[in-house]
Parts: sequence; structure tokens; C-alpha cells
Amino acid sequence: MLGILGGMGPMATVDFMRKLVDATSAVRDQDHPAALVLQACEIPDRTQAILEGGPDPLPAMAAGLRRLEAAGATRIAIPCNTAHHWHGALQARTALPILHIVEAVADALSAKGHRGGPIGLLATSGTLKAGIYPERLARFGFTCHAPEDQDAVMRAIRLVKAGAVAEGGTLLRAQAKGLIAAGCGQVVLACTEIPFALAASGEGFGDDCLDATQALAEACVLASGAPVRLAA
Repeated sequence: MLGILGGMGPMATVDFMRKLVDATSAVRDQDHPAALVLQACEIPDRTQAILEGGPDPLPAMAAGLRRLEAAGATRIAIPCNTAHHWHGALQARTALPILHIVEAVADALSAKGHRGGPIGLLATSGTLKAGIYPERLARFGFTCHAPEDQDAVMRAIRLVKAGAVAEGGTLLRAQAKGLIAAGCGQVVLACTEIPFALAASGEGFGDDCLDATQALAEACVLASGAPVRLAA
């Protein structure tokens, strides 16, 4: 039983659930992995905690984890990249495996034939500051690069959270194109608000970009033992 510690943000959790369904090669309801979803919207802002010493989100995330455990979850997914700064602390509080979104991305990069080199990161400033991606992806030979205008990325993410999804996607599209033009072999969409914002901007992100939400969904299906349907 997959337990989903969501609410960071709510739309991103819904997007993850859709991708979880799409990633399952199913012909009937019973073929899909069982899942519990906790929209824990009360969890304090992760980027604010990392950059500004804002309220610590760990106690609220740990409380959500306990609720999922009590409800019968046997593994955990967190559809929020920045929250993975606390992955180790959360894993230390439970015997349940917590799938790591960066490990899922590494597997997806390998499946696409990438064996190292420069990649771009579209992510929150908290994710960049915490070094969640560079530390893990360096093991696979990747070097991570931030966009030219990180402030524009943060403005876009705030717009998406406020419901201005297409407007945020337009800002993000420009930053993704800049990273590709700078020589990044892939741009990882390393914030769960970013993939559906780019889609809403009227231009798909194509094969140059890798959706971390999709990678996590596929990893969850694989861990459940259900057959995986890879994204086109």
C-alpha cells in the first residue's frame, strides 16, 4: 500500500496521482497499486525553512508519516522535491521505505541513455540551496546547473501555487530553453509544480526535459509490483 505524503502543494499532489495512474499498465481497476493520499497542506513552507530559517516542516511531515503508517501504508512517496531535504530524518523515524525522488530521476536518466554530463535543474531555491540533486546525481557522473534567472523560477512557482498556471509556465519555459541552449543534455523539472505549468503554457517540454514527478510515479508503480507504462 503506497502512502503519499502530499499537500506540498495540493495541485502537485493531484498531478502526481494522475501520473501514478498513467504509469500503470492496467486494463482494469484491480491492476492499479493501492494508495493512501494525505493532503497535509499545513506543512510549513520548505524553501522558507531552508533559506530564511522559517518554521521547521519536519514535525508536521513526521506527523503525516505516522498517520499514513497507522492507516496501513507499506511504503511512502513524497511528491515534493524540496521536502527531500528531510528525507534522511524522515527515514530514520520509520521502518517503511521512503522512495527518493532523486534516485527515481537517476534511474529515468539512465533509461533515456544518459551516462553523465551537464544537466539543468528547474527547482525551488530551497532545493538548489540544499544540494538535494547535485550530491546524489554526482554519483552517476552528472553535474547540475541552475538557470540564468532563478528569481524568475521562484516567481513562476508562486504564480502556479496561486492558480496562474499558464503565466508561470511561460516564465519557466524561457528558463528551460536557456539551460538547453547552454549545453545541458537534459533539464530536470525538479519542482512538482513545474511540469503541469509548462504543459499549461501552450508548449510541451519535449524530450530535452525530464519530469521528476513522472519518474517518481514510475518508481512507485515498479515498487508495487504492478507493470509500468513508460511515458511517451
